[in-house]
Amino acid sequence: MNAEDVEAAIEAGIEDAEATVTTPRAPDPDHEDQHFAAVVVSPAFEGKSLVQQHQLVYDAVGDAMTREVHALEIKTYTPEEYEEYSDGA
Repeated sequence: MNAEDVEAAIEAGIEDAEATVTTPRAPDPDHEDQHFAAVVVSPAFEGKSLVQQHQLVYDAVGDAMTREVHALEIKTYTPEEYEEYSDGA
């Protein structure tokens, strides 16, 4: 599984989601596990706790979390939160 596969899974699994997934460190060619970082923006996060938002992302990635993805760093935003975040960056 690569970053594009993780992005596609998140976007397919969360309504109106826009995901950007990167690999924050170089993969170890001797191991199959992968470390990813995801920034996910979706109106589906509105009114949900941070734990609930992250659970939506984990659910979207599904079984790959236990087989192909070793670690997934997650940042979640509603569109409004992301606009505020982007303006301050």
